[in-house]
Amino acid sequence: MTQPLETPQIDRLLKIMARLRDPKDGCEWDTAQNFKTIAPYTIEEAYEVADAIERNDMSDLKSELGDLLLQVVFHSQMANEANEFSFEDVARTISEKMESRHPHIFGSEGDTMTNARWEDIKASERASAGNSSALDGVANTLPALMRSDKLQKRAARVGFEWHDIKGPLAKLEEELEELEAANGDDKLMEAGDVLFVAVNIVRRYGIEPEAALRASNHKFETRFHAMESLASADGLEFAELSLDQQESYWQKVKAKEKSA
Repeated sequence: MTQPLETPQIDRLLKIMARLRDPKDGCEWDTAQNFKTIAPYTIEEAYEVADAIERNDMSDLKSELGDLLLQVVFHSQMANEANEFSFEDVARTISEKMESRHPHIFGSEGDTMTNARWEDIKASERASAGNSSALDGVANTLPALMRSDKLQKRAARVGFEWHDIKGPLAKLEEELEELEAANGDDKLMEAGDVLFVAVNIVRRYGIEPEAALRASNHKFETRFHAMESLASADGLEFAELSLDQQESYWQKVKAKEKSA
């Protein structure tokens, strides 16, 4: 295996991880882990990075990026122990990939990068890796909404796409009718079809579905907290109100947002 990168703090972190994983003198918890047991923590840390960015908390972002870096180091250490690859191999691989994907910066192929050119480069990488389908390489472990978006983008690049927005809009109406008519286990699949087409519609407007739903979740959460606060200020328990009363508070919150 290759030696660690000669960067003081990176080198320090690599040595800490190696010590934690030492079979004799390491931490019992760390030495008991494997790729599968650590993977959920890796995913969780990535989401916590995104959360810190969403909150514009730079101090927390610094901390969360460190936690995410630790995950990379953890996986690299386990791979190094198995004589598969090291952290330096990981860094080298991504460096080579970035240089290869930016020939207009690091090469001599012109000074512009179009979206089509970027996708051609990535398609060439997938072909070199032995992928034969346009959908190969879309990770199964991605959040379902994000994976749906990526699958549809891949299909669209090879021409499997409605000509305009009218197609998916009509399809959404059809899928909603099928969901209404479905029974038993069929409802699960029909509900998925509704969401799949909704992703297609949002994507056609140039909006990332994951970002759009995250924004709506935040808006709903903010409004719901505001409704509860207004009801409490009126001496009422929100959960004990009728739906019409709750709706009136919803409209009050929306009106305050517009006036603000």
